Amino acid sequence: MAADYKDLAPLRAQIDAIDQQLLDLLAQRAQAAQEVGKVKHGINAQAAVFRPERERQVIDGLIAKNKSSISPEGITYIWREIMSACRALEAQVRVAYLGPAGTFSEQAAFAQFGQSIQAVPCANIDDVFRAVDAGSADFGVVPVENSSEGTISRTLDLLLDTDLNITGEVALLIQHHLLTQSGRLDGVKRVCAHPQALAQCQRWLSNNVPQLEKQAVSSNGEAARQAASDPTIAAIAGSSAQQQYGLLAAQSLIQDDPHNRTRFVVISRGTCQPSGKDQTSVILSVDNKPGAVYHLLAPLAKHGVSMNRLESRPARRGTWEYFFYIDMDGHAQDPKVAAALSELQAEAAFFKNLGSYPRSH
Repeated sequence: MAADYKDLAPLRAQIDAIDQQLLDLLAQRAQAAQEVGKVKHGINAQAAVFRPERERQVIDGLIAKNKSSISPEGITYIWREIMSACRALEAQVRVAYLGPAGTFSEQAAFAQFGQSIQAVPCANIDDVFRAVDAGSADFGVVPVENSSEGTISRTLDLLLDTDLNITGEVALLIQHHLLTQSGRLDGVKRVCAHPQALAQCQRWLSNNVPQLEKQAVSSNGEAARQAASDPTIAAIAGSSAQQQYGLLAAQSLIQDDPHNRTRFVVISRGTCQPSGKDQTSVILSVDNKPGAVYHLLAPLAKHGVSMNRLESRPARRGTWEYFFYIDMDGHAQDPKVAAALSELQAEAAFFKNLGSYPRSH
């Protein structure tokens, strides 16, 4: 016998009943979260509302226990939003990011903190650091490296020059679209985007729209904002900016690397306890002598600590000196990492621990 639409009625009734159960359970969870907040503040009035290591442990535990057909990514998204909504009942976390609305930095902020935050869009990366340093934001989200174009130099320089710590990271798949008011290129004279986005789409632009002027702006969100008010401008931006500013895609997925990813770091004045899947970032410099870098890195091999990234930056002091940015597996409280860091600090001419934090999924 063929299925009939009336067969949907009992199934929909079942779903409605389950949704009500879920709503009741969410109310219980919210109440429990508020009680946790009261206890924490009773112990320490300055206790952090957002604990990234705790939220990471919760999500990892749920993924391990998940027996449904919902993907790990789905579980992560669902519980990130549940925790964000519950957290907001205690206090709404203020998160600064490279704005305006619609940027990948905003997307990274939502991926880390959920939607129930007070968003603080900033005009540039420097302003994100300033907002957190001044206390007008609790956290900042800034890009630090791209899989195609390498590191974001300004972020590395600011990590060196401020007292803020890294307390999280987010890795996003970056998909760029060429956006205009009409979804066509008729009358378009310029392509606007963040310099990194222009570089990530350089081959496609050269092959397909070589006649268009390329103009770098502060963010892809800003490019989309300009395109929304000027029909002669095409913006390179993502789907979020497209929706935010009501633009249409003249061409989708124009990034040269289909696996293009950007890593963002979360900055704050706080620190993270071990989550079980952590990374530690440090900045070092060495004296200019033979074998200095080799001897500097030897403690990592000695104590069995894996190095995930090594980046060098000029010291900007008018001399041929460099700072080395190193990401390593593990938390600074892990015995082998602690031993390696102690020897690194003794060997280095300059040493700064940027923080230990949960690694991105």
